[in-house]
Amino acid sequence: MFRADCPCPPPGTRHSARAIGLSLLALAGVALAGCAGSGPQVTKNGPDEVGFSASAARPASLAALPVSESAMASDFLDLAFQMESGRALPVLSRFEGPIRVAVRGAMPPGAADDLARLIRRLQTEAGIDIAMATGGGVAQITVEFQPRATLRRLAPTAACFVVPGASSLADFRRNRGSAAMDWGTVRTRTRAAIFVPSDTSPQEVRDCLHEELAQAIGPLNDLYRLPDSVFNDDNFNTMLTDFDMAILRAYTAPELRSGMRRDEVASVLPAVLARTGGVASGSSRAPSPRAWLDAIQGAVAGGSGLAARRADAARALALAEAQGWNDARTAFSHFALARLEVTRDPALAARHFDMAEAIWARLPGTDIHRAHIDLQRASMALAAGDAATAIARADRALPALSRSGNAALEATALLIKAEALSLMGRDIEADRLRLDSRALQRYGFGRGSDVEARVHEIAALPRRVGSN
Repeated sequence: MFRADCPCPPPGTRHSARAIGLSLLALAGVALAGCAGSGPQVTKNGPDEVGFSASAARPASLAALPVSESAMASDFLDLAFQMESGRALPVLSRFEGPIRVAVRGAMPPGAADDLARLIRRLQTEAGIDIAMATGGGVAQITVEFQPRATLRRLAPTAACFVVPGASSLADFRRNRGSAAMDWGTVRTRTRAAIFVPSDTSPQEVRDCLHEELAQAIGPLNDLYRLPDSVFNDDNFNTMLTDFDMAILRAYTAPELRSGMRRDEVASVLPAVLARTGGVASGSSRAPSPRAWLDAIQGAVAGGSGLAARRADAARALALAEAQGWNDARTAFSHFALARLEVTRDPALAARHFDMAEAIWARLPGTDIHRAHIDLQRASMALAAGDAATAIARADRALPALSRSGNAALEATALLIKAEALSLMGRDIEADRLRLDSRALQRYGFGRGSDVEARVHEIAALPRRVGSN
């Protein structure tokens, strides 16, 4: 996601959670349930964990914590004191006092309900004093809906973005590039504006609200090493997780205050986590080298040729293995390489999917990651005409997809299953499944034309085994 983190930044971007997860479903030449707009891509301002020295930066006070709390303390500090660009933040910044939220622009259907549900979760799960502004009251955070084309002119590759020191798009345009919109100079947050496209799918809007509101309130960084968080550019999670709520509880804890340095936060963090409740992330605390970040970005980003992306994925995997990692980053490296080998070497792709799945199976909070693999394998089986395997894999993916609230992927799994049923001559069951999943399709894919395009793409999958 784009955040103005320096006076004159190049437009950094992270697509909403739906975009990356779905771009990785491009199989047999079909971008299943892909994101709207120009082709799926992921770019970053820069490395998210570069140059961090575990031995030098972790105070001794953290060593006494239980393993899960110690890991979470490390995650918290890395999230709170660094930008996605790799730029260190000198102090903790946050809103002090109640947070009120206002909405501007043409709010798409369903967005009000999704925003209300999110605010209730932040109130009840994170303990944050946040509510909608009423009666013309002052709002600390403004969510402004604008046509995608308008936002693309300001941040060409961003699905949505948040900036400090603004309450409207006019504010952003007027002060863009000034110190007022430099997150690195903010000591106490007083205003922030979130910009969300008004003409995209309901799920895209919801995902943007979760990601951007969380970072308007809390940490500004993303870490690839976190498997169970929206603060991660692999974007498997589309809504705030238990881990994210624990991070936000700590971030807004009364023991902390705006302007605290990293060492000051670290000294009180054990007590904060003991009171607010830490959640094990299953992450390694080793930083991600710049070379790996560049390689994985090249592997998953659009705009490069397939051969170059395969080379980047292979390099990312080699670097992960050389680091001795056995964590979410290694699994993601296997996953990215597998996805790019699906049509060229399905057997090799299957082996890398299996290796990714084996790693994720050992980590907490990775049901959705394994569901992605099942969905990939279901698509591969459907393309190969193996209806029984396609159904089995889709069925295995569906519970996690449903729990995650990812309607686009859940609808994709059901459509794959429907096509597999048709291959078996069970057309009545297939038609019923397509009809029953229409609500999911509309929420996940968007407009009627987008829904029909996705249905036709998946229907063509058994007959299209062209280049990826």
